[in-house]
Amino acid sequence: MVEEAMKLVTVILFEDNTSYRNSLTNFFTGVEGILFAGAFGDANEVLSKIRKHKPDVVLMDIQMPGISGIEALKKIKSSYPEVKVLIQTIFEDDHKIFSAICAGANGYVLKSPDPELMLQGIMDVYDGGGHMSPTIALKAMKMFQNQFVASQSTYVELTEREKEILGLMVKGKSYKMIAEAVFLSYHTVHWHVKNIYEKLHVNSAPEAVAKAIEGRLV
Repeated sequence: MVEEAMKLVTVILFEDNTSYRNSLTNFFTGVEGILFAGAFGDANEVLSKIRKHKPDVVLMDIQMPGISGIEALKKIKSSYPEVKVLIQTIFEDDHKIFSAICAGANGYVLKSPDPELMLQGIMDVYDGGGHMSPTIALKAMKMFQNQFVASQSTYVELTEREKEILGLMVKGKSYKMIAEAVFLSYHTVHWHVKNIYEKLHVNSAPEAVAKAIEGRLV
């Protein structure tokens, strides 16, 4: 228990709005369990920042000068696939949501004056789950239903346990929450999720959720 309590979640932020960047910096610097390693106004040198600070979670603005948040996300996932990326935006544009999900985003959250919502998103993706603000989740659901569910589904043979776990992933549950719900250890859930990823040919929870909705797998 002592070792778990001492574990810090390392976070870095990419945000071009100076006032908002400073506000989040002030908040996260004082949060217990968070090691806030840096805040940057653009993502033009995103990979060097990742190498230097070794974050567990990146909080990434979607619209910035230079390379966009989605371009930066692709660079991170290509070189550091283990790093969790939580996309933040004031936009609810369907195309941007789809692009972020397909690029491997671990979560998508609308900017809010309440930084606790950002903190919840960070912890959700750090724990192995996906995170979407309710309005974003609804738009994403409708988008996939309208654009993909009508298409011909590809048969995927999942075990009953994998279907159960995938169903909980669709509901936005983290690995820890799934483990508690199905009475399995965290590591066993992680093993099942890895098998699900392999069968669905995906690399992240949002991609798995998208395929589950598209193929009516749960």
